[in-house]
Amino acid sequence: MTADPDQSMDAWDSSLPDSINPNNFPAKLWRLVNNPVNEAIRWDREGIVIVIDQHLFEEQILSPSNSSSSSSTALDNKDAFKTTNFSSFVRQLNLYGFKKTDANVRDCCHTDQVQFHYFYNPNFKRNHPELVASLRRLTVLNKAKIKAGLDVKNRGPSRYLRYNDDGRDKDVKRGMCHCMAVCGEIAQ
Repeated sequence: MTADPDQSMDAWDSSLPDSINPNNFPAKLWRLVNNPVNEAIRWDREGIVIVIDQHLFEEQILSPSNSSSSSSTALDNKDAFKTTNFSSFVRQLNLYGFKKTDANVRDCCHTDQVQFHYFYNPNFKRNHPELVASLRRLTVLNKAKIKAGLDVKNRGPSRYLRYNDDGRDKDVKRGMCHCMAVCGEIAQ
């Protein structure tokens, strides 16, 4: 798959509902799978299963050196995962309800030399970003709440999320806003 290296993942941010925290795993996954520059993870032909090339994913996405790389497949800092281990990434998929699916029924145009993984979640489909809001991390407590018929809330976007001068997100700690000095002067 050849894609325009100038195309940014930021274009995909706007397709997610505002109620979704852009720093949460599902939002990062959505941006990755919808990024045409990214060859390591993509949709299947029908847009209901994500296909992961394990070798490329480990090299381009999970590699600790990807943040310092200047290649077109290097990740934006906000899209980097906290892990560099593929099995830990798969565990996160499982915690959000993704199930491994049979490769034989999916895109069968791959060679045996490449290890592809296929994951399905009914709330993660191409062209349906609104479904991402219903993804929940299936912890023991959250599973118990769901079983009891209670609502499990996602953490919403932080009200302390701000933008740098270059337009990238940065987290601002409570009380550490750059305007605090100005606000303090006005109050005096």
